[in-house]
Amino acid sequence: MKKKIVYTDEPINARVIENFLPKPNQLIFKEKKTKVTLTLSQRSIEFFKEVAKEHNASYQAMIRRLLDYYVANQE
Repeated sequence: MKKKIVYTDEPINARVIENFLPKPNQLIFKEKKTKVTLTLSQRSIEFFKEVAKEHNASYQAMIRRLLDYYVANQE
């Protein structure tokens, strides 16, 4: 350690924050999903597959979230 910590006798301004986390059942997204057939460019599919692989995720879920984000910001 380069610097030694110097403690003081200053008062601590602390407060208790209760119930700030959502309940577990509020973390489950149960939106109704509808299957569609969609033709995308090869370039787009390759991009999403590559990024999904880097993050160990589903490329289809990434596309779905992107569309959901777009819709949410248009409303």
